[in-house]
Amino acid sequence: MELKWALLLLGFFLRSCESEGCPIGLQKNRTCVDVNECDTAGVCGNNSLCINTHGSYYCTCIEGFYSTPPNFTADTGQCEDINECVQNVTRCSGDMECKNIDGSYKCVCKDGYRETRLDSACADECVFSPCGLHSSCFNTLGSFFCNCSSGFEKLENGTCGDIDECTDKSHICDKNSECNNIPGSYICKCHRGFTNYGNNQSKCIEMNCDNFKTETEAEEMPIKLKELLSQLRSSCEALVTPDGERKTGEQLMENLFTSTDDLLSAGSVGDGETLSVLLDTVENSMRLICPQLKEPVMRMETHNTYAEVAVTRNQTPPSGSVILSTGSALFNTSWETVVGKSYPGFAFVSLVSYKDMNSSSNLFRNVSRKKSDMEENVTHKLNSKVVTVVVSNPDTKHLSEPVSLIFTHVEERAESKAVAYNCVYWAESERAWSRQGCERAWSNSTHTECSCSHLSSFAVLMSLYPVQDTFELVLITRVGLVLSLLCLFLCILTFRFCRSIQGTRNSIHLHLSVCLFIADLVFLCGISSTHNQVACAIVAGLLHFFFLSAFCWMLLEGVQLYRMVVLVFHTTLKHLYMYAVGYGVPLVIVSISAIAFPKGYGTDRHCWLSLKYDFIWSFLAPVCLIIGLNSLVFVITVWKLAEKFSSLNPDLSKLRTIRGFTVTAVAQLCVLGGMWIFGSFLFYEKVTQVALYLFVILNSLQGALIFIMHCLLSRQVREEYCKLITRICSLKKKKYSEFSTSNHSSQQPLRSDQTSGESKI
Repeated sequence: MELKWALLLLGFFLRSCESEGCPIGLQKNRTCVDVNECDTAGVCGNNSLCINTHGSYYCTCIEGFYSTPPNFTADTGQCEDINECVQNVTRCSGDMECKNIDGSYKCVCKDGYRETRLDSACADECVFSPCGLHSSCFNTLGSFFCNCSSGFEKLENGTCGDIDECTDKSHICDKNSECNNIPGSYICKCHRGFTNYGNNQSKCIEMNCDNFKTETEAEEMPIKLKELLSQLRSSCEALVTPDGERKTGEQLMENLFTSTDDLLSAGSVGDGETLSVLLDTVENSMRLICPQLKEPVMRMETHNTYAEVAVTRNQTPPSGSVILSTGSALFNTSWETVVGKSYPGFAFVSLVSYKDMNSSSNLFRNVSRKKSDMEENVTHKLNSKVVTVVVSNPDTKHLSEPVSLIFTHVEERAESKAVAYNCVYWAESERAWSRQGCERAWSNSTHTECSCSHLSSFAVLMSLYPVQDTFELVLITRVGLVLSLLCLFLCILTFRFCRSIQGTRNSIHLHLSVCLFIADLVFLCGISSTHNQVACAIVAGLLHFFFLSAFCWMLLEGVQLYRMVVLVFHTTLKHLYMYAVGYGVPLVIVSISAIAFPKGYGTDRHCWLSLKYDFIWSFLAPVCLIIGLNSLVFVITVWKLAEKFSSLNPDLSKLRTIRGFTVTAVAQLCVLGGMWIFGSFLFYEKVTQVALYLFVILNSLQGALIFIMHCLLSRQVREEYCKLITRICSLKKKKYSEFSTSNHSSQQPLRSDQTSGESKI
């Protein structure tokens, strides 16, 4: 059915075409075909594109053009150009501007710029070198101009020609050199024996290579120092010989500090002669090396040295301040001081710091505060790194203005009556450190500033002066120690001969009193025996041993408490074990300490343990350990006692005995422990007067307090004292009675009276 209707419609359509004609755009044949209007040239006009459709067509503009409406025919519109420069859709760089063209745009260089081949960028005219040889182009807004380079002048033809500085005398070459003209400049060719250190436009200076000779006054010069001097002499001779081959300044500096490291590491510069040669060699070497350095500022650090150098080269002298730093020292001066009266065309200043340079105690001159202080017991030592300052100014013995040096202390220590800081320099003529010409501006515990009117090698000297104890302190010490010795002596007699208190506890107290008695006696008689080094070391060793022994017996007392309270009233300790702890442990500690550091016994001020290398901790460490253990034991003891008293224990007498024992032991620990909290730091210079007096008072009272706690507060001891006093009084009364009776019986014969008296006695 559907096929039938389709055939009928097709037949109807064909009959219509034959009778009425084809529609527009279709040919009038047996069939109708679309006509392509776009085949006709120019149907849409310029800058447009024709698009054919079924039975028709339309026009559209190509890119860069527009029309209204967008799609049109030849009769309804045409294409017009789009101005991209107005609509700001361009991507021109800052040196370009937009120019509109039909259908597009282009970027063109602004006035005063030209397009380069690199990424179509614009550059000023000077990029294309329009000025020619020996001239410099200077760009301006929209144009440029040319100037002749330094050393050239503009000729009549507009080109630049060379200036002969040697002819017009614009050079600075002096009589020690010959001026040679070169294109655009000149050089000063030094005569033999003179040098300008490679600075060709500088004056020539006479060089004395004898400064690096190996034949010095030092009898046994280290081999490394001889090798260094030989290398420097060769470099010096190559410098003053025309066309001589020489090493660079950087190479010479590296060789210098490598050799210096070897000398300092070997410790072969302790005597004055070798030290003087080394410092003088470094100073002369820096004068040779610094002018040959290429960089204006250079730093070099090795294992034992650190250096910072500043070099300037210019036709005019520099001005202003210059500051150099090596970490351990800071140097501040002015360029005018560095240059001096004459300026050869260059200037330099260097600061060299030695990390490990120790000086013997006999290398100090004129360093005491006053003449009366020049005593044997005044000690000096360097408390900063030694530094050497070298400048290009040849005359540094009397500077027009002083230079400033700020040193960092090796050992942080504030000034006091016992400590004084001095700024010193190495006096080569005296082969020693001296403070002449150097003043101390200020000083604190960490830094010292020195102001010096000459240059050399410098350091900060720390002088240690003996501090005399005050009369009051000496009086309290002596009276207190005598009182303590008396009380300890009574304690020893009581613990030894009082039968009612014999036992483990009594033995511990006896040996504790003996140790403290001997320690106080040695302290009183020998603590200040510093004039004899051997005797002082013996005193320090005895104090070390007996004070440690006293604390060990205190530890045994804590162990005894622990056994009585915690271990179900185990009240005895074997004497062998007690002696091993009380005397054996201190003996082992003192022996090991003496073998490890024998010089640690005895100081310049007291016969006690040295503070060097923290040797004092051979005493402090065991003491702190014992105090800590006893404190723990006493806490446990008090806790256990509280538990036992809270329970219904019928044996209260034993508990009260232990309680009394604990109270006295805790009090004893507080006295001795508190004393050594201050006494352990007594010999530090930073100790305060309060700590000093507290130690003296506690030390004076320890014997009395032990006598009170263990003797007078003990009921059994008091009863024994009362019996003893009663016996003494009765004995005196009996003697007095017998004496009176014999006087009233004058009628008896002499023989029988003597016999009676002997029998009664």
